[in-house]
Parts: sequence; C-alpha cells; structure tokens
Amino acid sequence: MGAETAILCSQLGASVILVARREEKLIEVKEKLEGNGHIIFPFDLSKVDEIEGLVKSIITESGALDGFVHSAGISSTRPLKMLKPSHLSEVMNINFNSFVEITRCITKKNCFNDGLSIVGVSSISSTLGNQTKTAYCASKAAMDAVVRCFAKEFAKDGVRANTVCPGMINTDIYEKFKDNAGDSYDAEVRMYRQYLGLGEPADVAEVIAFLLSNASRFITGSNIGVDGGMLSS
Repeated sequence: MGAETAILCSQLGASVILVARREEKLIEVKEKLEGNGHIIFPFDLSKVDEIEGLVKSIITESGALDGFVHSAGISSTRPLKMLKPSHLSEVMNINFNSFVEITRCITKKNCFNDGLSIVGVSSISSTLGNQTKTAYCASKAAMDAVVRCFAKEFAKDGVRANTVCPGMINTDIYEKFKDNAGDSYDAEVRMYRQYLGLGEPADVAEVIAFLLSNASRFITGSNIGVDGGMLSS
C-alpha cells in the first residue's frame, strides 16, 4: 500500500520521499514514480533512537514537508502465553513508536509547511481485534488513539492527523496467507462480511491521497475505515 500511495502521489504532482529498510525495493518503487525530485532513504524504522537523525537528513535535502504517511508495519502471530515482552516491543517499535517519533521530529519549527497532513496506516484489526495478534492489534489501536492527541495538540499550527483503517486488501501479505490457508481464507473474507469484497491497494492509496490534500482540510483526529463495509456489520 505504501508503494501504491507513493506512485499515486507522484501522479498528482508531489515530490515523494521514500523510506524503507531495503534499498533495492526503494529503487524499484522510485523507478515507477512520475515527475522529478523524488528521494530515497534506506532506513530501519526499528531503530527508533536514530530517527531524529534521519529526519534531519531528510529536511536538509528536501526542505520542509507538506505530508507524512506512515505505512510501515509488521505482524506477529502468537498466542498470549507465547508473547514475550521482546515480541511486543519489536512490533510496537515499527508500527507505533516510529510513527510517534517521526511525528515529533517533523512537527518542529521549520520542518513543515502550512497545512501539514499526517496519515497513519492502521487496520480494521484495531477495532475488531484478532486472536493471536495481540501485539499487532494493540499497535494499530495505539496509532488510532494517538492521532486524536496529535489533532488537538497541533491544530493551532494548522497540522492535521488521521489514520486509515484498511480491511482485507489484496497485497503480497494477503496472497501469502491465502496460499497457506487455501479456500479457508476466502471464507474468512466472507465471514467478516466485507460486503464489497476484497479491496485493492489503490482503494487505500486514494483515501490517503485525499487526506493529504486540501480537500480534507476540515478532517482531523479521525480513523477512516477502508474496509468494504466490514465495520457496518
């Protein structure tokens, strides 16, 4: 979903800054972007203590920011009796702590332009929960909660913060689970009553692009479901 969002934003005229752990993946996505001025920064977001240095490098090279999308995330499938503090910390660092730290750094003076929009990619799991995914669901619920804090704290600065909460989306991760589960995974989509069927990355990217744009100038502190009607069940 992050790659799809970057491509769409470039098509809409944005200069895109890509951050991810694997440099080869960054190069691959950058080659698909339209226009010029795009930058890549290979970085492991689990190294939360080093994020401030990353942001300083980004601002030095690109200037003040207009938007920030946090789409990095990992999952951990473990029954609670097997969930150790180290497992919880690993998921929280990438899914939540890095989001908070990047936001802290980019909301400093001279780091953002008027109308900065912050978008976190959460999950429908933050609301529904999911057995054996305690760490993942907790990290996404924390993201949903913290954007309400950001919205109130930074409203005076003209900064908005929201999350999108995708349901089941046709990504590589979905295909991996489907291969392992077979027909049972398609049955799970139906069981959760995702009435519009399986979503596509573009469905999420278009909502993110809307939240980044001035068209959403009066939306902040919201958790927006992109779930094919799942939450209406």
